[in-house]
Amino acid sequence: MVQHEKYMQRCIELAGLGIGTVSPNPMVGAVVVFEDKIIGEGYHHKYGEAHAEVNAINQVINNFPDASELLKQSTIYVSLEPCAHYGKTPPCADLIIKHQIPNVIVGCRDPFSQVDGKGIEKLKEAGIEVVVGVLEKECQWLNRRFFTRIQKHRPYIILKWAQTIDVFFAPEDSSQHWITGIESRKLVHQWRSEEDAVLVGKNTAAIDNPQLNVRYAQGRSPKRVVIDRRLELNQNLNVFDQSVETLIFNEVKTDINGKNKYIALEDFDRYVPQYILFQLYLQDIQSVIIEGGAHTLNSFIEADLWDEARIFTGEKELKTGIKAPSVKGKITDEYSSGKDKVLVVVRD
Repeated sequence: MVQHEKYMQRCIELAGLGIGTVSPNPMVGAVVVFEDKIIGEGYHHKYGEAHAEVNAINQVINNFPDASELLKQSTIYVSLEPCAHYGKTPPCADLIIKHQIPNVIVGCRDPFSQVDGKGIEKLKEAGIEVVVGVLEKECQWLNRRFFTRIQKHRPYIILKWAQTIDVFFAPEDSSQHWITGIESRKLVHQWRSEEDAVLVGKNTAAIDNPQLNVRYAQGRSPKRVVIDRRLELNQNLNVFDQSVETLIFNEVKTDINGKNKYIALEDFDRYVPQYILFQLYLQDIQSVIIEGGAHTLNSFIEADLWDEARIFTGEKELKTGIKAPSVKGKITDEYSSGKDKVLVVVRD
């Protein structure tokens, strides 16, 4: 089992390289092992392209002239159950069977209805030895965004805010006030590159005029989501610059203007977080990072619609102002970002 865990850990490391590029697919890593040595490895690079198992097997084929015989004596480790259906690519279970790989070690089952046990069943019916559940919790955590979308029919929700050392979110007049340093801003941009969408309320868009992009990090900018009930925001703001797809939730109109898409909600007095998340789910948005303001963050907290909170605490004091949001959950990480402290809380 220790050997299994060693190779599954490598699968998890590989899978993580696909963050920000494979959604709405899951992140998956695979390694092929022959006589306790990795002879091929791969991961799912981009949505619509080859899956991890394909890339790992192809590496063996490309590097070894006797690949066919090696594969027949090897074990393939995969962080998520091999698919059994035709989607953008052929079933990976069929590929494993084709190459007569005798042993398959799976991190966790795939909850997607077209897979969910079917890949494992297909492999077993072909006479392949299958072990399931190696580093299962770690593999499930890796794909928490995918699992949330499939099982809860909504995106995975990350709350992000900065607070002063005396736990204030902003000055009383809501004016712009930088609490954190440049290191933390760079970290937030990296986080954005890993999620499908970033969401802000009207006040944050108006006061901060954020670009909500990843100019301080590598990767693609997420879709932008803005809540503007009466469409009162100035159209010259950065969020409307047509650089990326932007969804504007309102009660006035449903319309498309280039990359700006206006979505009218039927009822803006009740269940707004629920309505918004359902619309994002319908558009295959698998994860969203909510960056403010305090009213928007609290509306999702009060609706019990959040999965993870990432909280920066700066060195400054405000002594008075708008209190920072508060969540209860399990602290999973604490670290420094420049002079700031970062706390990661996961909902119990």
